[in-house]
Amino acid sequence: MKERDFNDFFDLCNSRAIMQALEEDRYDGDVTTQAPIEQGLIGHGVVRAKAPGVVAGIAVAEQVFRSIDPQVNIRRVVGDGAKLVEGDLVLEAEGTVASLLVAERTALNFMQRMSGIATRTRLFVEKISHTDAKILDTRKTAPGLRYFDKEAVKIGGGQNHRFGLFDLVLIKDNHIDAAGGVVQAIERAKRYLSTNGTAMKIEVEVRSTAELQEAIGAEPDIILLDNFSLDELFTAVSFARKQVPSIHLEASGNVGLHNVVQIAETGVDYISVGELTHSVTALDLSMAVQFT
Repeated sequence: MKERDFNDFFDLCNSRAIMQALEEDRYDGDVTTQAPIEQGLIGHGVVRAKAPGVVAGIAVAEQVFRSIDPQVNIRRVVGDGAKLVEGDLVLEAEGTVASLLVAERTALNFMQRMSGIATRTRLFVEKISHTDAKILDTRKTAPGLRYFDKEAVKIGGGQNHRFGLFDLVLIKDNHIDAAGGVVQAIERAKRYLSTNGTAMKIEVEVRSTAELQEAIGAEPDIILLDNFSLDELFTAVSFARKQVPSIHLEASGNVGLHNVVQIAETGVDYISVGELTHSVTALDLSMAVQFT
């Protein structure tokens, strides 16, 4: 079976979102910049952190500036993933003042959201660094910004779960009920992939020990232990490892900084955390323009 390549699709998500963001901001022009500012005036923009955190989205900001004006010169002072303290310099942009001001807010919007996600992800990753568990994101992203949200999770040290509905078979409760049970759902998924000649992992969500036993027998690649208590997770991990030592186990449901360590210490391989992207607090960044 063949692996699918989604790189072209991801590039399209990136470029399309940037252009839409610029269009919704400027429409047919920045009237405030056009009115009082002399055309051709050169400026030097300086982006700084106004709060501590992990920076992300520098490359995206560069794309934004150069989408407005390819002649804008960008100097990256730090790289994505760097830890910042208040006042740290992030990047510098030199070009016409009009170009800098048109791009400013869109560039900062992307960077602030991505940096907020990266900062929160880093907290989770560092919390469980003494274990082998990995932090995963979810599909609970801002519509139209999924590429950037998931890129920010990676910059923060987490890993991406499936990007969308097309790159992993994830059999959840409604799929199981519609298929007539865990085993039936997994078997149908395997037949579908085989018939279509597609190489893709199969993950199944289980809600009880009974469903876990059924799932193990049907041999998916990953089992998602959804909303299990800590005691139930310990029991489920122990049982699954004895039956199929190579099975990958994921925990999800009501995960936060208050309990992620205990969940990781149950021995699961992955922990999916919705709040990384659905409840993000943007990192405060600002740009000041100096005139030359």
